[in-house]
Amino acid sequence: MTPLVMIPGMMCDERIFAPQIEALLAELSVHIADISKHDNISDLAADVLSHAPPKFSLAGHSMGGIVAMEICSQAPERVEKLVLIDTNPKSELEEVKAKREPQISDALSGKLINVIRDEMKPKYLADSDNPDVILNICMDMALSLGPKVFVNQSRALQGRVDQQEALNSLNIPVLIICGLEDKLCPLEKHELMHNIISNSTLEVIENAGHLPTLEQPEKTTEILKTWLMN
Repeated sequence: MTPLVMIPGMMCDERIFAPQIEALLAELSVHIADISKHDNISDLAADVLSHAPPKFSLAGHSMGGIVAMEICSQAPERVEKLVLIDTNPKSELEEVKAKREPQISDALSGKLINVIRDEMKPKYLADSDNPDVILNICMDMALSLGPKVFVNQSRALQGRVDQQEALNSLNIPVLIICGLEDKLCPLEKHELMHNIISNSTLEVIENAGHLPTLEQPEKTTEILKTWLMN
């Protein structure tokens, strides 16, 4: 079975994929990529490629999906299947770039916890009765990575390029997964990718926002596992 490289989103680590990793390890080799060390998407993609198997399937969540798209641009011959989860193929809007500047300043001045708590976590989840467990995981992941990684990843997202043309040229199977209530990367972004990519499947997960891997882990795992094994 082809190994799977999984790329976490911004300020996330392997815990964002924990339920999926547990289910998939019995079937295939799973590698978790590190996208913490560079401040641009191109170098992050090159770094992931330098540690990846010669041929692999690729799954990226959010910022990890953006890096995954760049990996497919840099080395399309190495990627056999692609999974894009709650992500965005477009370059960053100017107003979003501008909003990152005070966040970066706060993170460097010791207020990373405030940025994550007040500006990021409120946009992560669909409405639910008990969001605290997932939000606590998000905070733990972010604080374990720290302000330097926050700055690197913020700068990388600010400078990212539009990947729509690259997606249009893909000739591999692509699975697109979206939480129906995602506020950060809404459904329309995923429908756009589905329309651009000829050999793509779109799966929309109800009662999930930006983090369906944790919000609806069983459904996400079932979709991912079934598609990868076919």
